[in-house]
Amino acid sequence: MIRRKLFILLLFLIFVLPLLVLILTSVSSTWQFPDLVPDSWNARALRYASDELPSILTSLASSLAYALGTVLLAFILCVLPASVFARSRFRFKRILETLLLAPALVPSITFSMGIHYVFIVTGLADTFVGIIMVLTIFSYPYMLRALTAGYIAYGSDYEICAKNLGAGFLMRLWRVELPLLFPSIVSGGTVVFLLAFSEYFLVFLIGGGAVPSFTGYLFPFLNSSDRPLASVLTLIFLVIPIVLFALIDLTVSRIYRKKGMMD
Repeated sequence: MIRRKLFILLLFLIFVLPLLVLILTSVSSTWQFPDLVPDSWNARALRYASDELPSILTSLASSLAYALGTVLLAFILCVLPASVFARSRFRFKRILETLLLAPALVPSITFSMGIHYVFIVTGLADTFVGIIMVLTIFSYPYMLRALTAGYIAYGSDYEICAKNLGAGFLMRLWRVELPLLFPSIVSGGTVVFLLAFSEYFLVFLIGGGAVPSFTGYLFPFLNSSDRPLASVLTLIFLVIPIVLFALIDLTVSRIYRKKGMMD
């Protein structure tokens, strides 16, 4: 019992305490070390956020759109390679898999300048599509690993059974494989979404400021001395992932209950 309470306290300190600090900072005027609470209170940052709400919502909507686009494109590009890696054995398989996972192992700045030049030549720089493509390049390994693990977990028996019953490729994919891969799609998509939604450097480099993003809106305030305003914007930045994950949790629970897999 004591260990459980200590564990809960540890989780509180790790996850809740930083949020509490952000909330207090967002409504403070001055907060000097080593005071545990702010010296004075001020709603200036909240008023600014209210006045700039259209710009904030535009940036959030843009970030949400290209993050979801990245998840969709990463899934489309990874579903077939994941099936091959999970079910096939061929020469140089490990080498090829390592090469495909390289973007997750190497800092993004290593490739970013070369990719930026290629995007300028092809006309993809400063475009919404270019941002989705570059974010997919650096985040798809997480989707690939998740889908590969999903294919390995349920094996190939279901696919063979569906094939023997006359189901074509698209029918097998839609009616058999995707429902079985659903947990892997959710886990891989969650990681890809977080990476894309919170990315600043690649979005700024490829978007060139022409495509609005909330990280681009937030970053200058994080570098400024206006901590209350930076705290308010950071709290707003947390809203989208929290709401999205809550919806995912409700959707997954509802699907599993409908299938009789949960009480």
